[in-house]
Amino acid sequence: MNLTNLIEPFQALRNKVFAKLYVAQTISLLGDAITWVGLALLSYQFGEERAAAILATALTLRVTAFIIFSPFAGVLADRIARKKILYITHFIRMALVGLLPFINAEWQIYPLVFLMNVFNAFFSPTYRSVIPQVVDKKLYRQAIGLSAATYQVLGVLGPGLAGILAVWFGAREIFFVDAVTFIIAGIMLVTLPKSFSRPNHTDVRKKHPFKWQDVTKGIKLLFQNKYVRFALFIELVSAMAGAFILVNTIVLIKSGLNLTDKEYGWVMAAFGVGAAIAAFVSGALDKTKSRQVSLMLGALVLGLAISAANYLSFPLLLVFWVFAGLGQSLAEIPSETLIGENIPDEEQGKVYGSHFAFSHLWWAFAYPVAGYLGTAFPNKYFLYGGILTLLLLVVVFLFLRPKKRNGIV
Repeated sequence: MNLTNLIEPFQALRNKVFAKLYVAQTISLLGDAITWVGLALLSYQFGEERAAAILATALTLRVTAFIIFSPFAGVLADRIARKKILYITHFIRMALVGLLPFINAEWQIYPLVFLMNVFNAFFSPTYRSVIPQVVDKKLYRQAIGLSAATYQVLGVLGPGLAGILAVWFGAREIFFVDAVTFIIAGIMLVTLPKSFSRPNHTDVRKKHPFKWQDVTKGIKLLFQNKYVRFALFIELVSAMAGAFILVNTIVLIKSGLNLTDKEYGWVMAAFGVGAAIAAFVSGALDKTKSRQVSLMLGALVLGLAISAANYLSFPLLLVFWVFAGLGQSLAEIPSETLIGENIPDEEQGKVYGSHFAFSHLWWAFAYPVAGYLGTAFPNKYFLYGGILTLLLLVVVFLFLRPKKRNGIV
């Protein structure tokens, strides 16, 4: 790995349309971090001892919205101008965020969170389906890598920046700052070119009106392509390990190692740094048609890294969590690239939507498993989580990996 590998993803920013889209995404991700920090503070105001339960319910509603609505979003992305979907859903989310400072009861959090993520379920798959439309194929991997790396970096830095803003502005007032980030990102979206759709976009819409079969077609295409299908199930392996990291790292730090929130922050930062590094270089590491090396290596490293966590000192845990982050990015990023390379342009919107739904469904399965094992086996939950992750990897490898044909994968 050299400096060229690290800066390669930034080559995609030479495309002015993608650069503007990327800046809009970055600002929007920062706004999302502010939203969740603000919700955590608001939840604590409504019930100190129930804050965790309030946030858990909100997260469940978030994932539920993604699972239900994102397949429909993908179909719309193949029917309606994608720019229109992006800025309409974005400004609706902005309006909903603007309501958060005025809520005065716990129950009001839930419909607002659900609605925000209904429209996020339309925004995110459309954004992903736009990238292959505006970026040359030779720069597509770099664009996906840069987008994913930014997501990981802001996942680490975003909450910290949001916390500083909360100190300055206050728990409720922070949502107004959040709304401003939405306005700035919205301006970037509105000023995008009028269309990045195919020339026959209008004809497709007229000849093929919206049907339920379009939703099921997105799911079929997602599972029919052997490369995309394998990557999707590797994401299940990654989600299982990732759920243990998100649910049980705090328990390990505070109960297992008897450390503080500060050390927890450092450990999660190490995970995010590893994920960001891998996101930047993933496109350069594996340029095969199937990305099988990246997918398998990432899932293997991730499973091994968490298996040892219950037996590590704090310094070693930092190192292992860097590797866990590396593994997660290597295991997850290829899916989006493979969809762009293997699915016809006119079908990509619905497939991205279906992928968004199923990748979040994996997390909906994994969170309860991580929570149960964390409670039932207080000293070995990461060991059992790692074993489960590696067993899933073996099953996926044996039954779902793309088979060699004429010696080529």
